Amino acid sequence: MGKTSLVLAAAALAGLAAAASAADVARAPFGNLPNGLTIEAITLSNHHGMRARIITYGASIQSLIVPDRRGRPADVAIGYPTIDGYLNQPQYFGSTVGRVANRIARGRFTLDGRDYQVPVNNGPNSLHGGTHGFDKVPWTVVGSQEGPTASVTLRYVSPDGDQGYPGTLTVTATYALDEHNNLSVDYRATTDRSTLVNISNHAYWNLAGEGSADGAMGHLLTIPAEYYTPTDATAIPTGEIRPVQGTVFDFRRPTAIGARVRDASDRQIAFGRGYDHNWAVARTLSAEPRLLARVEEPVSGRVMEILSNQPGIQFYSGNFLDATTTGKAGRIYRMGDAIVLEPQMFPDTPNHPEFGSIRLDRGQTYRNLIIWRFTTRARR
Repeated sequence: MGKTSLVLAAAALAGLAAAASAADVARAPFGNLPNGLTIEAITLSNHHGMRARIITYGASIQSLIVPDRRGRPADVAIGYPTIDGYLNQPQYFGSTVGRVANRIARGRFTLDGRDYQVPVNNGPNSLHGGTHGFDKVPWTVVGSQEGPTASVTLRYVSPDGDQGYPGTLTVTATYALDEHNNLSVDYRATTDRSTLVNISNHAYWNLAGEGSADGAMGHLLTIPAEYYTPTDATAIPTGEIRPVQGTVFDFRRPTAIGARVRDASDRQIAFGRGYDHNWAVARTLSAEPRLLARVEEPVSGRVMEILSNQPGIQFYSGNFLDATTTGKAGRIYRMGDAIVLEPQMFPDTPNHPEFGSIRLDRGQTYRNLIIWRFTTRARR
């Protein structure tokens, strides 16, 4: 074989190797809204057995297939098998939540001397953007890419006055899956006038598999935070930033979630029927993503680390999953069957200046970069 032939053969082999290692993107219909609009499902796949399905309704994680320590796959994100569940029994499963994630006390805040009222939809408070937040709207696919990292970018334009918030807000969510088993979402937003923004993702996780009879209470959770923000009886922070030392909120070492989740001797646990609180990992945004939480499922060996540039993480232990929801595997979701970990600014920040600010002005870009890093651990 001549020199030219050898070069061409080497180039062909290199091309085949690159193609074999490229992560893939596939698009398909997921269902229709009552007005006839088609909701799409975009599947990102790598060559290590991971597959993430993102639907355009709520820019939501509908499914995430992750292999265990023996290479056996399972769907670790709870959700509905069809669009009907998301429409008829919305529970933020895997959804993008905003314009302001978490709670605003009494749905009230003041911005530039003007008082605003947003919808109250969680007792006396506003939760996750109101009655028709980002989780309940169709997003538009504006781009996708295959290669070493597969990605899809979705966009939603929230008009001025949407749910009572000022300013037209343009939001993008770029989901990406690489060959190192990192799934990420990069939320960005711009506005044409001053407003409030605190966007997060509300995925529910069960690393044993959403179809498993084992719930998430045996998962080992680590949160590298020395402080958390206690709440009143309606889940609104009191303003105190309290040490976790000596409390049931101390997850600085791996701890089974179920070990203390029903310890009603702590008033905070009684308020939420379990954990539904914000941990203060830091006090300010960071330039690069930092570790906010680590979850290990001992039986399967699956490990998930969550990183973000945000200073806080809301941990919710699935306290209100009440056996009225049937998931993708045909199983009923019960209390504690899955957990939520939301990187964010602290809840009710607009009414607590000591927490910082979630203000976004014209010319600025809001960003929340969330990375879910999956590995496995050998049996202990």
